[in-house]
Amino acid sequence: MLEIPGILERAHSRRSFLQASGYTALAAALNQRLLVAREASPQQPLRSCILLMLYGGPSQIDTWDMKPHAPSEVRGDYRSIQTSVPGLINCEHLSACAQLMHKLTIIRSMHHDLTNHNSAMYQALVGKSPVSNNEILGANRMRDFPNVGAAISYATARGALPKTGNPLINLALPHVMHNVVDLPGQNSGFLGGSHDPFQINADPNSDRFQVQNLQPPPGISEPRLLARRSLLRSLDHLDVGDSDLEQYQRRAFELLQNPAVQAAFQIEREPPRVREDYGRHKLGQSLLLARRLVESGVRFINVHDGVFNGQAVNWDSHANLFQRHRELLTPFDQGFAALIRDLDQRDLLDSTLVIAMGEFGRTPRVNANGGRDHWPNCYSVVLAGGGVRGGTTFGASDHLGVYPQADPVTPEDLAATIFQRFGINPEIEIRDRTGRPFQLSEGQVIPVFNSRLT
Repeated sequence: MLEIPGILERAHSRRSFLQASGYTALAAALNQRLLVAREASPQQPLRSCILLMLYGGPSQIDTWDMKPHAPSEVRGDYRSIQTSVPGLINCEHLSACAQLMHKLTIIRSMHHDLTNHNSAMYQALVGKSPVSNNEILGANRMRDFPNVGAAISYATARGALPKTGNPLINLALPHVMHNVVDLPGQNSGFLGGSHDPFQINADPNSDRFQVQNLQPPPGISEPRLLARRSLLRSLDHLDVGDSDLEQYQRRAFELLQNPAVQAAFQIEREPPRVREDYGRHKLGQSLLLARRLVESGVRFINVHDGVFNGQAVNWDSHANLFQRHRELLTPFDQGFAALIRDLDQRDLLDSTLVIAMGEFGRTPRVNANGGRDHWPNCYSVVLAGGGVRGGTTFGASDHLGVYPQADPVTPEDLAATIFQRFGINPEIEIRDRTGRPFQLSEGQVIPVFNSRLT
């Protein structure tokens, strides 16, 4: 994760860094067959994607795939309500989203077989299966496959996607997801650290919100900063190749000197009514900041949920699910609905794909502690914008929500869909640091988009 002051202060040790890194230039990581899928089609590639990760696994049966006619131990405590689409229902605690159902598509048949938070999160963010359910226990290993945002970052850096004027491509906020260790799948793996998300660890709802990494080191004036960059450029001519450190340094200076980047994070400029619409809580203001980042040209924005009233409370509800979910659904409903409305009013929704999901769902039956346990076999994912056909569902679970009954979908399929909508061929080949080839995605594009866009 990018640390600008540290990069500037360590610039003098450039040679030792290159010697210690021991790996080749990033150009070797992804081969030259990174092709843009721009066949003779009217499709307009995405501008941006916002991925809202509801860490811990929300219950599909108590949100988007309710079973009002199932036995009480399945249907749970919440009532279902009608939405803006006749015949489609959702949870009573998603009333704002219910009014926007005509803008949403609910995938009700997402599934995989990983019951561990760490391995399931890796698959959700990367779109690749780990070796086993418990194989990935550590985080951010250099041999891991890059997550979707990192691949988008690399495609942009190599010219497969056009530049937006903003050097920030892949960004995550407002914290790193953690489960004993930092959850895997949050970084760029074998593509190298220059494509890690720009990580923000600050609450946008705070009156003192500030992105520390965008401030020059103490005592570094603008002329001195420019002099350092000039020196680094002269040193660049002494080496062949484009190392990770060179890309770090280049991006660091770009971020410090780019007015669009600086302005994007000035959330205090938003009118009070807009901030209130999103909700004056961490999730709501994180989603508002995500909208500002879309406007500034950031392509992939990861928003991590799992905090309630400042406490580290995630969606992993093995006990007292209905109380905990009610606490988490209220800010989610407010913030997510506000984001969709805001993007739509600003004519950004058609070009911005918004995804809300967990790493898995919850068991159909309520356990003895009033909770639901991990259930990856069938759960729901919400899509909006980016050309999605609104007001519909894709796939279906069986009558108790145990397994997919129609059109099963996997995390691999979702990753392939994101790549395709950005204009990247999901079948291109990428290579790790040893030169081993891997297909970018083995998934199939989910057919949930308007025909004029696909």
